[in-house]
Amino acid sequence: MTPEDLRAGVQAGILTEAQAAGLKALAESRAGRRAALAGEDEPFEFFRGFSEIFISIGLIILLSGLMGLIAWVGGAAIAIFLPLICAAIAWWWAGYFTLKRRMNLPSMVLAVTFGGSILVAGVTLMLQTMADSLDFSRWLVVLPLIVATLAMGLWYRRFRLPFSMFVLAGFALLTLYSLVASPQVIADVLIGTSRNGLGRFFDLRQSPVFALTTLVFGLAAFAAGMWFDMKDPNRLGRHSATAFWLHLSAAPALVNTVALTLYNSGGTRGMLLLILALLVITALALVIDRRSFLSAAIAYIALVLGWVIGEGGAFGAWVLLLLILGALITAMGTWWVQLRNGLMRALPDFPGKSRLPPWAG
Repeated sequence: MTPEDLRAGVQAGILTEAQAAGLKALAESRAGRRAALAGEDEPFEFFRGFSEIFISIGLIILLSGLMGLIAWVGGAAIAIFLPLICAAIAWWWAGYFTLKRRMNLPSMVLAVTFGGSILVAGVTLMLQTMADSLDFSRWLVVLPLIVATLAMGLWYRRFRLPFSMFVLAGFALLTLYSLVASPQVIADVLIGTSRNGLGRFFDLRQSPVFALTTLVFGLAAFAAGMWFDMKDPNRLGRHSATAFWLHLSAAPALVNTVALTLYNSGGTRGMLLLILALLVITALALVIDRRSFLSAAIAYIALVLGWVIGEGGAFGAWVLLLLILGALITAMGTWWVQLRNGLMRALPDFPGKSRLPPWAG
């Protein structure tokens, strides 16, 4: 909004003079905070001080003790309700540590406790149902995951904790897996994993069901992350932090599926396609100004460098690989801002470009 927009709002009776002055002061404050950030900053906060670590340790111990006490006093009859009680306590305490104290790490502990407790409660109920009916249904697996995912959505809506989106994304991915899995698919994946390593799990040709599910999840998480990012391009508030956790969920899903599928195709053609994919991933990371995508691709960059240097496992080749990889990553981190500025200036205008994090035009 320009000053003219604010004046027009006052004249139209939409805003009072005091409200317009408050909006102007807020805008100037946000602009000043962004200008105060280092150019290469990608704001991220795990905890604000050792006091949060100390309190988090205390919360873990206290929750464990409370659950033990409830189980001891209530006996076996209370066991099935124990996870729900734990979830209720986490919700109650989050009102203080998250909403009132604004403490990040303790809030993460409580969010994981809440989501995990809801999932355990659902699984416990599922096992009890299976024991009573002696019949297995896919929905006995799917429903607890759906409930846990919805519960974390409710947690985010109530407490606005960015990290809760990371937990929600994990439950959502497990829900998708449980929907598409079949005994035959699971057996094929497990057999393939034992023979060919975990990489087969993300290969679109060798495990199309799970790999495609992972790819769809990655695209959805990436789209959600971009939606939050574009609501806070200056990265000053909660939306940007929420986007960080969504991108952290999306990057491994997207990068692993694309890169491993290309790498496992083998030969020079597969390696060249992998190089092209890594270049696209690097460009995407620069455009959206998120290093998580490039971090997820480091292992594949190492594979490409190993292919270029040559195979054989000689000690000298490993040393050279470490030197080149370390120099490349360090250079990218050091000149990230300059590389991004150059790329953004070179790219033509596209929808949403003006809503991305600022760059030197």
